[in-house]
Amino acid sequence: MYAWIWRKLPGAVWSKLTLSLALVAATGALLWYVVFPWATPLLPFDDVQVESGTGQDGSETGIPGDEGAPEELPYSTESNEPHPSERPSR
Repeated sequence: MYAWIWRKLPGAVWSKLTLSLALVAATGALLWYVVFPWATPLLPFDDVQVESGTGQDGSETGIPGDEGAPEELPYSTESNEPHPSERPSR
């Protein structure tokens, strides 16, 4: 197929190379701006179902082995600065 296209393009090698690159660019643009946007809603990639808390069967979906974890975090969630008593002395 590519040999047939190469033989059908007019001109010398440089013009055939330029025209073939233009054909590749036009085909890519057609796919990128027309075919892919049309086909995107038909594809199942956006059908993600993520649940938090409980699963469909009613069981807890937590981290295994995390039953006795402390509720208080050992770091601040509001700033990156450590507690003043934990700063290293200079």
